[in-house]
Amino acid sequence: MKMLKTKIGDFFIQILCESKKLRSMLEKNFHSYIPTENIQPDIVINIGDGFGVPFQNYNVDIMKDNNQILYRRADYLIKVDSDFKTASISVHDELALKHALMNLFSSLIVYHNWGLLIHSSCVIENGKAHIFAGQSGAGKSTAAKLSYPRILLSDEATLVKITEEDVQIYNSPFRSEIEADSFSGNFSLASVQILFQALQNKREKVAKSDALFQLMDKVFFWPQSQEETSRIMKLLTLLVKKVPVYDLHFQKNNSFWELIS
Repeated sequence: MKMLKTKIGDFFIQILCESKKLRSMLEKNFHSYIPTENIQPDIVINIGDGFGVPFQNYNVDIMKDNNQILYRRADYLIKVDSDFKTASISVHDELALKHALMNLFSSLIVYHNWGLLIHSSCVIENGKAHIFAGQSGAGKSTAAKLSYPRILLSDEATLVKITEEDVQIYNSPFRSEIEADSFSGNFSLASVQILFQALQNKREKVAKSDALFQLMDKVFFWPQSQEETSRIMKLLTLLVKKVPVYDLHFQKNNSFWELIS
């Protein structure tokens, strides 16, 4: 059984996996992190293959069994203890593994009231992070590519830490097309853009209540209790209170950065 130690956000994660094919995917996206001190992992994850069928849809069934939570999709099965200390993941292929890890990590950070995983891209400009969210096809990956050579923290799922003091963005290993650079650290979130492709660039600030509504369906989460849903809403409410949200109508070139910078 091969072991990978990695760090995502503030969480130390130990992954055990026998499958050479799945290990190759993990090693490509989840950079090895060996702490200088003997720090115990926040969660230990055992990964196996040979489960289910190829991707069919995003529907996830959630069940509770004693002190365990089960998340089941056609192509993956997650079993995690209710305290999110140990988990096992069985998958059909690499795509299923990526989605299963996003499911598990999203649930982990909500359980710890740490933050949210938001369906978006995120770019650094002048030491500050800027999120680009929107409906499917709105241009999240396009905005990320057009932002080069700025540092990219995510192109699909942005890792957002939310506290009363600040909202911080960490490098996300959950990528769609653009691979993550192997750097650590975090950046304050300066703005959130809700994307709309247009013939002319225009950026308008959104009221906090509307911003909350627009971001609700951009969060990766699979609520298994009312308490968890309430926790997510509180985190989102704090996010829109701390960070301005804008509707960004943009041309398919990098000139939209003039409105942000």
